[in-house]
Amino acid sequence: MFKVVTNPDDLIKVFIVRGIVFVEEQGVSYNIEHDEHDFSATHILGEMDGEPFAAGRIRAVDEYAKLERVAIRKQYRGKGLGHKLTEFMLSVAQEQGFRKFKVHAQAYLKDFYQKHGFEVVGDMFKEAGIDHYLMVRDEP
Repeated sequence: MFKVVTNPDDLIKVFIVRGIVFVEEQGVSYNIEHDEHDFSATHILGEMDGEPFAAGRIRAVDEYAKLERVAIRKQYRGKGLGHKLTEFMLSVAQEQGFRKFKVHAQAYLKDFYQKHGFEVVGDMFKEAGIDHYLMVRDEP
């Protein structure tokens, strides 16, 4: 269901999911949605019956693994897949040696990430015109 992207075909699927969710649904500019970090990040793809439905990327930022571009296509939401994607991303980051994690969570997803052990740090801020919180999770 979820896998680390290891080939150009799967990377295209990741970009398609992100385009649908961020550019089409949320109105984020394509110029912001794709950035220079896409070439160095670890990308995650969710597929069901050959249909890409989820995407995310993990990027090293100082001592943190930053979960970014986490997206589930609309018709796949409400089925617990976002939680499974988040847990998969955390496990991949742990396998890479990370014990500290952070995410810029859209404000309406604050409770979602709190269920995964993240805590809000600081005040709400705007990113791509959308309200976000910095949330972190540290493990011993």
